Amino acid sequence: MAKNSKDIIGVGRRKTAVSAVRLRPGSGKIDVNGREMNDYFPSETQREHILDPLVKAKSEGKFDIIIRAKGGGLMAQATATRLGLSRALVSKDETLRKDLKELGYLTRDPRKKERKKYGQKGARASFQFSKR
Repeated sequence: MAKNSKDIIGVGRRKTAVSAVRLRPGSGKIDVNGREMNDYFPSETQREHILDPLVKAKSEGKFDIIIRAKGGGLMAQATATRLGLSRALVSKDETLRKDLKELGYLTRDPRKKERKKYGQKGARASFQFSKR
């Protein structure tokens, strides 16, 4: 259960990355794993990728956002965070579901790394074959 009863929580996943997003009414401060968002996600593209649902919902600056991300790479964490943020916004206001769904923000990307097969070098690659 959330510490604050007004908190809204959304969880997003992508590859091996998992991100829990907590929305709290506030001034627009964004905290990622105890650091500022600009420090954690250095790329402007990643930050825009995460904040797209807020921009589409016209909710910038209305919430303090606390993000706990782990696993995967930075881009996978950014995508997982976007999904978690979208889910949290929809649980706050159900009327946003249609718009966010059309943009693909509520769709989890199911692709994962394929496992390595025995007798092979990788998932698909075989060992080099020598005729002689």
